[in-house]
Amino acid sequence: MLAKTLSLGINGITSQIVEIEIDLIKGLPGFTIIGLPDSVIKESKDRIRSAIENSGYIFPPHNYIVNLAPATFRKQGSNYDLAIALAILNITGQISLPEKPIPVVGEVSLDGDIRGVNGVISMVIALYDLGYKEIILPYYNRIEASSPGLIDIYAVKNLREAVDAVNGESEKYVYEEKGFESEECLYDFKHVYGHETVKRAIEIAAAGNHNILMYGPPGSGKTMIAKSLPSILPNLSKQQSIVTTMIHSVSGVLPCGIGLKKIPPFRTPHHTSSDAALVGGGKIPGAGEISLAHNGVLFLDEFSEFKNNVLQSLRQPLEDYEITVSRAYGSVTFPADFMLVASSNPCPCGYLFDDKIKCKCPPHIIKNYFRKIAGPILDRIDIEVYVPRINYRELMSVSESEHSDSIKERVSSARRIQRKRFESDSHEYNSRMTSSQTKKHCKLDSDSSDFLEKASISLNLSTRSLFRVLKVARTIADLDESGNIEKKHLAEALSFKNLQKFYDV
Repeated sequence: MLAKTLSLGINGITSQIVEIEIDLIKGLPGFTIIGLPDSVIKESKDRIRSAIENSGYIFPPHNYIVNLAPATFRKQGSNYDLAIALAILNITGQISLPEKPIPVVGEVSLDGDIRGVNGVISMVIALYDLGYKEIILPYYNRIEASSPGLIDIYAVKNLREAVDAVNGESEKYVYEEKGFESEECLYDFKHVYGHETVKRAIEIAAAGNHNILMYGPPGSGKTMIAKSLPSILPNLSKQQSIVTTMIHSVSGVLPCGIGLKKIPPFRTPHHTSSDAALVGGGKIPGAGEISLAHNGVLFLDEFSEFKNNVLQSLRQPLEDYEITVSRAYGSVTFPADFMLVASSNPCPCGYLFDDKIKCKCPPHIIKNYFRKIAGPILDRIDIEVYVPRINYRELMSVSESEHSDSIKERVSSARRIQRKRFESDSHEYNSRMTSSQTKKHCKLDSDSSDFLEKASISLNLSTRSLFRVLKVARTIADLDESGNIEKKHLAEALSFKNLQKFYDV
């Protein structure tokens, strides 16, 4: 006699069907799981036995062999527990399973309760693509699973409710709109006093999704400005929300009760983070911080303090907007289309460009400090802006600065212009333009072209940096609702691309 159920496994951020086969073979009582399971799955036999007995069912002393197919796909996690438990109840004659099995996921606890699992939204999307209409899953994951509105959901709290769902004796879960993420931001630009040039740079960066580096002395407000950035970013589109939620769900960082993530993610890894923490890793490759920042912001505070190999690992995703993680157990490609926001002191003491406090760092120390972010990394940063210390009168001013809401309106307007411009392309931001698209959408008149040529020679801009200046100028023109890039737009864009020259001097 053979019993079969269906479950799902995670591969990267996608999911695939896993067939659970259980047979009773001759021999002493035992419980063997095969099909490339990890240690969590191997331990599930003790959880499943206790859950069955504590739910009022019987766990007969047979020799059970459980196969997870396909055998070539490595399985990890506790999401197979419930499917295995139901198959055991079926093969021992305690319940009947329908001819067309319903996919089942969930971790069982010793008392028979069902705990939540990671990656449920990926499983739901995979089932929808394969033509399945329903799934049985933990009550904990009900909002996440039902938020796309693709298939019917049976949300169960314990093993007995799962049996009722299999028998068609329970009701389908109805999606609750309140499962959406809160839109409240803790930081607002109204609390950022002075720094008009810096706020302008941040607005341009947000409008075109440009990478930005803020440098200045300690305590000048770089971190607070960066943390205020989410308050001016428009909400994610439906497709962006789904992909972002998938990444956070499989990584186990999706908060309880959240449906689709509407707010762009804002990730802030510490400067002691390893390259594996940033790009992803593990025996079976998992997502890193740059993938968790997909469709959002990756904020690297104390940028120059990151290890050199960590900074160099950013080069591929900053160009390709994805990252391939290769390990002994296989390779997985994760999306990594993020906006890089970095902040740094300009030198070890931090006062290199300060007009009040004299820098005490020797020239060779300054050169070595800057070398980490110079060259290929700096070439991939569109905007470089100095953040000076604010004087006492500006800091203690009783008048509020411009609110984030008004800045957000301008950013949203500029992004609508870009969406219309790139409606037939795979991206929607000026910063993502290819060289051919840049030439097409950033045409200059002869006067502006001569101006840019002289400036590129003066600043010794690389080809990559030159194209990035054009992209920033295009965004500035969009904020001005101008169809053409004018000399003033180029001048402002060039003013944010001169850090290398300052260090050369």
